[in-house]
Amino acid sequence: MNQHAPAAAATPVLPDAQDVTEVIHWTDRLFSFRLTRPRSLRFRSGEFVMIGLPGENGKPILRAYSIASPSWDETLEFYSIKVPDGPLTSRLQRIRPGDQVILRPKPVGTLVVDALLPGRRLYMVATGTGIAPFASLLRDPEVHEKFDEVILTHTCRQVAELEYGRRIVAALPDDPLIGELVAGKVKYLPTTTQEDSPNTGRITDWIASGRLFDHLGTPPLDPETDRVMICGSMGLNTDVKALLETAGLREGSNANPGEFVLEKAFVG
Repeated sequence: MNQHAPAAAATPVLPDAQDVTEVIHWTDRLFSFRLTRPRSLRFRSGEFVMIGLPGENGKPILRAYSIASPSWDETLEFYSIKVPDGPLTSRLQRIRPGDQVILRPKPVGTLVVDALLPGRRLYMVATGTGIAPFASLLRDPEVHEKFDEVILTHTCRQVAELEYGRRIVAALPDDPLIGELVAGKVKYLPTTTQEDSPNTGRITDWIASGRLFDHLGTPPLDPETDRVMICGSMGLNTDVKALLETAGLREGSNANPGEFVLEKAFVG
């Protein structure tokens, strides 16, 4: 029996619900989807919100999801893993246009430019679906106005898992809002850990060995000029944080900006 809401549904029937407008399955483990955006929702690129579905007991099952669309977008994009037995994603991966998803419109997060001190070069270090907040930030004019150079590193297990990020970066020069701003300013390094590709290995090894900087043609990390955002597993966050602190960079926050920030609430 098809339990999906009709595509013509316009009025949310769930509290804080928004309509699904698009779903793309990138691999058997990854998918993205778009929701209608509440007119009252204001957020800074890089922030996250709580989204979810009703649970069997009537209580919603909610998880933190970074908004992958930029703050000016009329819809909200999200990028997610598929967990076969996950309380939320086992069901969320089956949504279709016209369905509804609960969205709590209270954006928060530390992956925002306001939490960084002014600098020249911005590194965005992501693994897996941790690229989501950077998909937002890369398409925000403020990022390219504040930094002379923006570098995205995205590490996944397999080549196919890099496709979402690759398309985001490839589309930047043709973006009507920021196309001219990004010309020659964005560098992209995709790496894989479990499948051969032009660039293999963990990003922590690339940083520690200096291979990253040799590959990009950039100097080693300097707290005077370099700023870093990190979004991935807890292990990645911890390891990259240690490397950055060794290089003299200090962690920042909304209240006390620094040279790097990481997303502690990232799920997936």
